[in-house]
Amino acid sequence: MVHRKDDGSAGDVGPGNTGAPPDLGLLRTFLVVYRSGAFTAAARLLGLSQPTVTAQVRTLERRLGRQLFERVPKGVVPTTVADELAAEVAGPLDTLTAVAERGRESGRVPAEPVHLAGPAEFLCVSALPALGDLVERGVRLRITTGLADELLDGLRDGRFDLVVSSVRPRGRTVTAAPLLDEEFVLVASPHWAERLGPLTPEDPGVVEEAPLVTYAEDLPILRRYWRHVFHRRLTTRAAVVVPDLRGVRAAVVAGAGVTVLPRYLCVAELGSGELVPLLEPVDPPVNTGFLAHRTGAPQREHVTLVRERLLRGSR
Repeated sequence: MVHRKDDGSAGDVGPGNTGAPPDLGLLRTFLVVYRSGAFTAAARLLGLSQPTVTAQVRTLERRLGRQLFERVPKGVVPTTVADELAAEVAGPLDTLTAVAERGRESGRVPAEPVHLAGPAEFLCVSALPALGDLVERGVRLRITTGLADELLDGLRDGRFDLVVSSVRPRGRTVTAAPLLDEEFVLVASPHWAERLGPLTPEDPGVVEEAPLVTYAEDLPILRRYWRHVFHRRLTTRAAVVVPDLRGVRAAVVAGAGVTVLPRYLCVAELGSGELVPLLEPVDPPVNTGFLAHRTGAPQREHVTLVRERLLRGSR
């Protein structure tokens, strides 16, 4: 019988144990650290303390007689030995995990929720309607909204399974696929459109004198539109600031002023005439959104279902 120490390793480990075969628990911990890129993130995913995860990796290194990770300010970087070991053990361990998940399902234990994060507007208007029928198939969803950089940090730390990001993720720990191209439209209510008259890319006319409605004080979307279409810097201050583009849309429909919105968010209002495009440039500003997940994360059926549904819907 093997007695486990408090650090989660099997038996007493010392220099004389170098070369002893590692157990599956140590290999699983190694693989989660390898995929998450940090001891703290792996600890959260495994439900262990960070010292326990560190001790297990050190145990495995002593048994193999090789260094697996190098510490860096934001986590760890795998060595070539770790790359080789991960390639060798990932498939079998993922298969065992899938078998264990099937066992849980046969015992009627609910599958883990899929943690999806991204911009509130896109998740509420596009993503959730596309995912609704998956709930009948047993998929549980946990939705978090926020800014791209914060959510991508959460993805790397293991707090989320999938993140919709308005910026392309960087680094080897995150993989992203293009999800959608947002075309931005300069819009106003019919009342304001009539007051402002026709615009051209060469001359924004009096539109800069109209009240501007935006989701942030520094008018990020409006400023980008002005640079891209009018080739000039926007210096007007916001009249109304609403930290949700759906609120911005509602305010402009009600006649509060002028704004720039992603077309997907106002297509119904443009169709009904509640909003009017003030300009239809040949080359409108476009922003690509991405669907990101952790590189090499264990395959989970429900996460795969959600990911494939979102990507298929975008196509």
